[in-house]
Amino acid sequence: MKSLSLGTRIALITILTSAVTVLILLGTAYNELLRDFERVLSQKQLIETRSLADDVNRALETRISALQAFASTLTDGERLISLRQMGNLMGRQSSLSNYFQAGLTVMDANAVAIAENIFVPGRIGTSYADRSHFRRAIASREPVISSPIIGRKTGLPLLSFLAPIESDEGDLLGFAGGIVNLEESDLIPHPAATDQNVIFKVLDTERFIQVDSLKSNAPMPELPAPGENLIVDAALSGVTSGVVTDGDGQKWIYATEHLQRVGWMFLRAVPYETATRPAWASFRKFLLVSVFATLLLAAAALALTRAATRPLELMSRKIRSMTRDGSASGRLAEFGPPEVRNLATAFNTLMTEREGLDRLKDEFVSTVSHELRTPLTSVNGSLKLLRSGAAGELPTKAQAMVDVAFRNSEQLQNLISDLLDFNKAVAGRMQVYPETVSAQKAIADACEGNSSMAKHYRVPLRADDCGDLHLFADPVRLRQVLDNFVSNAIKFSPVGGLVRIWSAKSQDGQIRITVSDQGDGVPKTFEDRLFQRFEQAESGTDRAKAGTGLGLAITRELARLMGGEVGYYYDGGANFWIELPASMSMHSAGGEHENA
Repeated sequence: MKSLSLGTRIALITILTSAVTVLILLGTAYNELLRDFERVLSQKQLIETRSLADDVNRALETRISALQAFASTLTDGERLISLRQMGNLMGRQSSLSNYFQAGLTVMDANAVAIAENIFVPGRIGTSYADRSHFRRAIASREPVISSPIIGRKTGLPLLSFLAPIESDEGDLLGFAGGIVNLEESDLIPHPAATDQNVIFKVLDTERFIQVDSLKSNAPMPELPAPGENLIVDAALSGVTSGVVTDGDGQKWIYATEHLQRVGWMFLRAVPYETATRPAWASFRKFLLVSVFATLLLAAAALALTRAATRPLELMSRKIRSMTRDGSASGRLAEFGPPEVRNLATAFNTLMTEREGLDRLKDEFVSTVSHELRTPLTSVNGSLKLLRSGAAGELPTKAQAMVDVAFRNSEQLQNLISDLLDFNKAVAGRMQVYPETVSAQKAIADACEGNSSMAKHYRVPLRADDCGDLHLFADPVRLRQVLDNFVSNAIKFSPVGGLVRIWSAKSQDGQIRITVSDQGDGVPKTFEDRLFQRFEQAESGTDRAKAGTGLGLAITRELARLMGGEVGYYYDGGANFWIELPASMSMHSAGGEHENA
């Protein structure tokens, strides 16, 4: 984040904030959508379960009503009709036989079977008074439907219907009975008829058996023990609908409906993914729209922040350019938001004040340099005369002091000359006289002029043969630039390190002269200030600390006055270069050679 611009940071903050907001909204929307689908599915299960229970209840009601009508035909008002009449009557009850396919029976007031339409060995004459539903029918004299039972004579899972037969005075004469085989009857929806992903069960909550699993000649299937089937446990808990997780970790949405007449509970459950699949299908559309909206928002945020921070970026570039080039020229356009305008105004005011200070400083330096140059020349001349013995031979100590004073005066005179040269170059008052110069000769002269210094520092100096290249430059100022590069290379090279000078054509057709050494080069943090005045890279050596810090600044100004540029790069050592225009005669020769 530290390396990112302000505009990028604002854009990222906006985008991240928007993304987090969208994610929160998406999560909330999906949860609410899932809850809605869950509620809808739960309600659907309740409706379907209630519909199944109502269908069964109507079927029971139809059968018990038909049986009651049949019971009313089995008496003449005072007593039961004869067995022959009963047989004839039962033979004509085709509709009733369809309701009770397992058989119709007639019992007397003591619950003893006296007639049947389907022969079952041993049933006639059997007393059923011990059956709980017979006891209830005898006590209440109301139609009764039994709980599921296993037939004593048939071994079939049966449902017994009883309708009392009464005289006109209300005396109990007997019972009309109808029997339904639960294994074969369509009274209860069979699990195989439903979706295989749907759980459907009919539970007898009084006897704790599973009604829809009754089989012939088999014991009544008991409900699972508590904890064995969590869906059944949830149904028996009294909560009519909800979400439950089974032992395998799968979630189900269940609903129940209780049929009070027979004490049955209808249970229906569907996988939870039945709700999540359509919820996710609906949510995907919303997700795509949200992602598209987020991308548009991100693009808009990036564009707006870029537009808002562009004036600041322009200011930053201007300030960096000023710092890099050492120039205080130029102004910022005062436009944009109030904060940006105020900052631009403050920056322009700062530039005006800096220009004034620079002018004042340059005038001061120029004045001081001129005022010091004349007396310093006299002092320097006097010290030369003293050193040469013009005033007589000096004592040894005096001679040493004069030597020190002469060296310091020479250094001070060089500093003043550098200051004057730099001020002239910056002000554009330094005169240059460009002419065609041989690059090879300029390099050779620079090597020869600095050979004694190279020997003193024990650094070999080599001029590479680079062919017949000519450039357009002031030979005196070019020599000044090369001397500065070569002297720096010698001073900053290790003992025995090679200093090379060569020239070559650059990509844009100019002539580049490069001076390279095998030293440690310039620290990365200092490269931007390398050609500014009074700047030095301290490397910890005495040679590094010597000098005025004006040499490289002067070389840049001289190169610009001659229409060129200077620069630096590191490649196994420091490499300083100057690029100057190639001479016109060289271009003409090259063109003639090409034409030839």
